[in-house]
Amino acid sequence: MENYGKFDRVCQILEENGKDKAKLIPILQAVQDVYRYLPEEMLAFIASSLNISPARVYGVATFFSHFTLKPKGKHIIKVCDGTACHVKKSTLLIDAIKTKLKLGASEMTTKDMLFTIETVSCLGACGLAPVMVIDNDVHGQVTPEKVSKLIDDIMKQEEK
Repeated sequence: MENYGKFDRVCQILEENGKDKAKLIPILQAVQDVYRYLPEEMLAFIASSLNISPARVYGVATFFSHFTLKPKGKHIIKVCDGTACHVKKSTLLIDAIKTKLKLGASEMTTKDMLFTIETVSCLGACGLAPVMVIDNDVHGQVTPEKVSKLIDDIMKQEEK
């Protein structure tokens, strides 16, 4: 395999999938797992390597909400703002997180790439409203104070 520098890991993923264009979604998932997003140049490289159009790769990458074309932080905080959570003031959680992480109104990822906050329509745990998920851990009946403690705990873990 040729040395493509920053494309080495992508080349490995392509090889592991037999450069099979039918495996485009698992390839994109693996690339996103490595880079935490799908860089544009990687999409073009994948298209070229699989001998499919860049538009097709881009179309798949933008169709599925699981994929992102923007860099995300190491820790993803998803705050539910569905009806039950909204009624229980989930917007206060969003404000608390943005304040704690010193994010501006339109910023969703911290400058150090440690955290990304996302607002989602439903997490399927309405009985625990307001709900948020940090990485894969579900937290119910969350308060702004609890948000602050959860973020502090992660920051302490990261310092180790």
